[in-house]
Amino acid sequence: MRKLSAVVPAIIGGERVLTGAAFDVIDPSSGTVVGQVALCGPPEVDRAVAAARTAFRTTWRHVSAAGRARHLRAIAAIFQQHADELAELETLDTGKPLSQSRIDVGFAIRYFEYYANMVEAVFGDVIPVGTDRLTLAIREPHGVTGHIVPWNYPLGLSTRTIAPSIAAGNCCVLKPAEDASLTPSRISELALEAGLPAGVLNCVTGPGGVTGQALVEHHDVDYISFTGSVPVGHRIAAAAAHTLTPVALELGGKSPNIVFADADLDEAAPVLARSIIQNAGQTCSAGSRLLVADEVHDELQGRLVEIFRATRIGPGEEDPDLGPVISAKQLGSVTDMIERGKQEATLLTGGGRAAEPRLAGGYFVEPTLFGDVAPEASIFQQEIFGPVLTLTRFRDIDEAIELANGTEYGLVSGVWTGSISTAHRMIQELDSGQVMVNTFSNGVELPFSGRRKSGYGVEKGYDGLLAFTKVKGAVIAWSRS
Repeated sequence: MRKLSAVVPAIIGGERVLTGAAFDVIDPSSGTVVGQVALCGPPEVDRAVAAARTAFRTTWRHVSAAGRARHLRAIAAIFQQHADELAELETLDTGKPLSQSRIDVGFAIRYFEYYANMVEAVFGDVIPVGTDRLTLAIREPHGVTGHIVPWNYPLGLSTRTIAPSIAAGNCCVLKPAEDASLTPSRISELALEAGLPAGVLNCVTGPGGVTGQALVEHHDVDYISFTGSVPVGHRIAAAAAHTLTPVALELGGKSPNIVFADADLDEAAPVLARSIIQNAGQTCSAGSRLLVADEVHDELQGRLVEIFRATRIGPGEEDPDLGPVISAKQLGSVTDMIERGKQEATLLTGGGRAAEPRLAGGYFVEPTLFGDVAPEASIFQQEIFGPVLTLTRFRDIDEAIELANGTEYGLVSGVWTGSISTAHRMIQELDSGQVMVNTFSNGVELPFSGRRKSGYGVEKGYDGLLAFTKVKGAVIAWSRS
């Protein structure tokens, strides 16, 4: 097992900062301490925000779009050079299988490449008002942006928002989750090595209730991007309201996959299983509810039981199908929900901690499938954030729509059908930010947004770039004399 030889620093104003205090890095595969990270408090947040403000005023706002694009491409290139290192750090920190971490590194690189290409496509409008004046709508950066990212995809979710923010001309203060700070700190270092000016990207590490709160409440932050749980999202929105700081919230999900009788089960079954097993189900958009037409219910249920039972469980460095959940706290939360599920539905396979003795020290949960799940059941309604899938029948398309829309969340929906008419109707009727037909994956180019308790604001795609800009109106009048 790898251990870190030095305390992981914060990155503030182009400097690697050790604060004199640190918190532990826990390997979820073993439950053991493998390193430490600098513990930042309000003073370090103040320094980081000040560094970002200085960089914005003196340097970054004056760099052309083409210049910013060159910096983004240089960052993508240095990430590529350090791809193996970043993947290993991500697996050490989160426990996820090494192949998944490599995919996450690929996404991180792609975010910077994509927004390097898109940055020169951001321009304003000339508005026809009259013949004696020129009326403009101009796109400008916010200024200093705060980025609070969770522990499930520390690398991917950091780069998802800092790349478009930097591309748009902002300077960033990144606050990763206390449970997963290694790759956010490292990419902040690598960005400096790639030539990004000091202060454009800062990284402050520490607990959400201290470091994150100081960032959200800071009077000199112009925009906040948060990804995480609904309860924390509520608190961040309330705190930001005091300073009237705009906030984008990407929160929880209870995403359905809806399988119609004409679906290709050979294609669907592996994807449906992977959508909940991947990253141990710790994905806001995980396909955690499976709604299946009566005609194919039993066949699909049987296939999923087989896939779940064949799932290889182990430490991330072994590159299994399923790694651990992030922490002892998360393990307790997931197993508590599984016990509730046993009272509400039929347990088809799984149902607790992984039994293999060599995994006893880690936070491993068996892939768990529940059948006969009623829509009022807590495991149908509440986000579990673990490898737990619920299975519910439907009779017709109207019932499928009602079930799919029947939670407080609205992030992603999957539809499996051979009918273009069914696909069109489901896209129209499903109240979620994304609808995917005969797939359950997308790239960096597709806008990603939530409905209801899944949050508000847009990430990814061109819309995700525009989110890090604000509009200024300008009028130039002239005399005909």
